[in-house]
Amino acid sequence: MSYTKFVAPLVRANSGSIRKLRISPARCRSTVASTKTREEKEQQQQQKTNGCTVVEAAPVELISQSRKATKAPLSKTHIDFENTQEAYKSKGNIELLRSLLVFKLCTFDILVDKNKELMDLSRKLLGQWMFEKLMKMTFYGQFVAGEDHNSIKPLIRKNEAFGVGAVLDYSVEEDLTQEEAEKKEMDSCVSEAEKESPGADHREKKYKAHRQFGDRRGGVISARTYFYADEAKCDMQMETFINCIKASGGASNDGFSAIKMTALGRPQFLLQFSEVLVKWRRFFNFLSAQQGKSQMTVLEQKLELEQLKESLTELGVGAKDDIENWFTGEKLGLSGTIDLLDWNSLINDTTKISNLLMVPNLQTGHLEPLLNIFTEEEERQMKRMLQRVDILAKHAVENGVRLMVDAEQTYFQPAISRLTLEMQRKFNREKPVIFNTYQCYLKEAYDNVTLDVELSRREGWYFGAKLVRGAYMYQERARAKEIGYEDPINPDYEATNRMYHKCLEYVLEEIEHSRKANVMVATHNEDTVKFTLDKMNEMGLSPTENKVYFGQLLGMCDQISFPLGQAGFPVYKYVPYGPVNEVIPYLSRRAQENRGIMKRSQRERSLLWKELRRRLLADFASRER
Repeated sequence: MSYTKFVAPLVRANSGSIRKLRISPARCRSTVASTKTREEKEQQQQQKTNGCTVVEAAPVELISQSRKATKAPLSKTHIDFENTQEAYKSKGNIELLRSLLVFKLCTFDILVDKNKELMDLSRKLLGQWMFEKLMKMTFYGQFVAGEDHNSIKPLIRKNEAFGVGAVLDYSVEEDLTQEEAEKKEMDSCVSEAEKESPGADHREKKYKAHRQFGDRRGGVISARTYFYADEAKCDMQMETFINCIKASGGASNDGFSAIKMTALGRPQFLLQFSEVLVKWRRFFNFLSAQQGKSQMTVLEQKLELEQLKESLTELGVGAKDDIENWFTGEKLGLSGTIDLLDWNSLINDTTKISNLLMVPNLQTGHLEPLLNIFTEEEERQMKRMLQRVDILAKHAVENGVRLMVDAEQTYFQPAISRLTLEMQRKFNREKPVIFNTYQCYLKEAYDNVTLDVELSRREGWYFGAKLVRGAYMYQERARAKEIGYEDPINPDYEATNRMYHKCLEYVLEEIEHSRKANVMVATHNEDTVKFTLDKMNEMGLSPTENKVYFGQLLGMCDQISFPLGQAGFPVYKYVPYGPVNEVIPYLSRRAQENRGIMKRSQRERSLLWKELRRRLLADFASRER
C-alpha cells in the first residue's frame, strides 16, 4: 500500500459533516475455521495425525501445539557469561581501566545529577580541544563510536571480528531548555481547530498536548527525543537517517539502522491518528461485549455477523438492507465472523468514503470528525511525514540494511505501530526489512504482539520485532495520574519481566512454527538472555538461522554481547556516533542510566576487575618464566 494512498483522503472535506458508518467487505479477511463452535475446536485439538496435533489456522494459542510430538535431539548451546577472557578479548587493558573508571564515576549521585553543569565547566576551564580529549578518554570513548560515519568504521570492523554487529544511531540532539521544549511541543501538537475553539472537538485528554508534560525528555534516560520545528528540519533529519542507513550498509554486511517517527513530521498527526485507532478498537470491544465475548483473548473475539448486523441496526448506523450489503463478500461469507484484524482493516475503507480521522460515536451511531477544521497545510504536513517514512524504507532496501522503528510514548504509539505495520506489509514480502518495537512494560504488549504476528501470518509477510522493556515509565505514570486516565504500565518490574518473556516465547514459537518471524532481544538483563537461549535449545532453533538477534548498547554489558557473538549468535551493539559537543545530551542520559544499573548490581565492574587481575597475573607469571 502506498503511503500517499494511505492518507490521501486523510483530511478531505472535513467540515463537520456527519456520515454514516460504511463497512466495505473487500478488506475483511477471516479464516474459514472461525465458524466452528468451541466444542468442535476442542474436539479437533484432541485429534492426532502422524504424530502432529491438528490445529486451527487462526487461534493464537495453538501455535505451540503445531510442534512435532518428537524431535531429533539437537546439540545444545551453553554460554558461560562468567568467562571474562572471552567477554573482554576485544578490549585492551587501557579500555578495561576506562570502563572501570566510567562505571565508578556513574555511582556518584552528585556527579550524575550535575553532569551537564560539570561538562560545561570543564569546557570553559580546559578549552574546547582539551575538553574533547578528556571526553574521548572517558565517557565519549566509552559510549560513542566516533564523530562521523568514517571514524566509526574501525570500531565496527573490530567488533565484527569478534562476532558483534552494529545498529547505527546518529545521536545528535538539540540542547533545548525546558521552556523551549514545552513551547515547541504545544505549537506542534495543537491543531489550528483547537487553537481557534479549545474544547469544541471530540478529543480525549490522553491524546491532547499538555504543557506540564510538553518537555518529553522528563524522566527519560534511555531514549533520544525530537521536537518539531518545521518541515525543513524534518527533511534534514530524514537526510541524517539516510546517511546513517548508507553508513550502516557501507560498514557492515547485515547491519541495522534506527529511526524515530517524531523526527519525521509534526507530532499532531500521530496524536490524532492514535486516538482514531484506539476509538475504533474500543468500538469493537463494545460490540464484542454485546455478544458476551469480552473475557476471551483478543484474537478469540470473533463477532457473529448476524448479531453484528442487528447491533449496528439498533445503533442506527444504517438501514438493515444497507448493512446486509456491507457484509457481503466471498471470504467474509465463508467465515461468518469478523475479528479484530478484520475490523482494523475497515479503517482504510472508511477513507474511500469519508476521512481517516473519523471516529464512531456510540451514542449517535454515526461517524463523526475528530476535528471540525483541517487546514490544507496540515494535510500537506501529514502526507510529507509518510513520504519521508517511505523514502527511508526504500533506502534501507537498496543498502541491504534492516530498519528499526523505535517505540515512543503511548499517546503516539498506536499511530507509530500502524504506520510501521503498513511499511512491513510493503517491504517485508521477501525478507524482514522493517522491525517494529514493542515495549513490554505496557499492559497491552502481548495483545499487540499476537495481533501483528497473526496479521503477518494471514498476509504472508515476514514479521520483525524488537522487544524492549521500555524507556518512558516514570513519565507515562506521572502523566496518567496528573491528567486522569488509566496507567498503561505494568504494576511492577516483575510483571514487566513476565510480560517480556511471554511476548518473547510467543514470537519464538512463531519462528519455530513458520520460520518467517524474526526478533531482536534488546536487553541488558542476563536472565532474559539465558531464558532466550534455553527456549531456543528446547525448540531446536539454531543461531545460524539468523531469526533471533540480541542487542545491547555500546560500552555496556560486554560480558553478554561478546560471548554470544563468539558462540555464533547474531548479536548487535547500538552504536551511537556524532560530534563530541552535539552528543552531550546522549552522554548525560548514559551516565544516569548507568547510575541505576551500577547501584543495583556491581556484577559488570567485578567482572572487569576479575579480567584485569587475570591479565596482570598472567603477565607476571610469563615474566617469572
